[in-house]
Amino acid sequence: MRDALAVVTVVVVGVMVGVEFAVAVFVNPILDRLPNDGGLDARSDGARVLGRVMPFWYIGSVVLGALWAALAWGAAGATFVAAGTVLLVLSVVMSILLLVPINSRVATWSREGVPADWKQQVRRWDRFHYVRVGVIVLAFALFVVALV
Repeated sequence: MRDALAVVTVVVVGVMVGVEFAVAVFVNPILDRLPNDGGLDARSDGARVLGRVMPFWYIGSVVLGALWAALAWGAAGATFVAAGTVLLVLSVVMSILLLVPINSRVATWSREGVPADWKQQVRRWDRFHYVRVGVIVLAFALFVVALV
């Protein structure tokens, strides 16, 4: 049971890391290079779609990590699992306090109705997102170490 939970947790968190990494390193930079602010609509749509999905994914990852940590308590690797879970909790707190407020605004934007500082707002979101990606990559690495 514990081994199956460990594998599921690593896969779920790993895929989440992949999505968030791709958004940070590939998707948003590509969208930002589109002419005539063409990426604005895509960022807004992405904020709406991923804004609905990612909370479940992040919370689900924390729950899986916490269950794995509880089942592994006292065993080899349990410290890594607990530390990874704490980092996932940190990523949720960061999301709620730093990223969600900006994301909620971006989700309402259209080309006809953007604030004058919209580029600064998305750059700020991107900076916070890079930090969050670093946190979840480290959590994933700790889970992988615990698994092996």
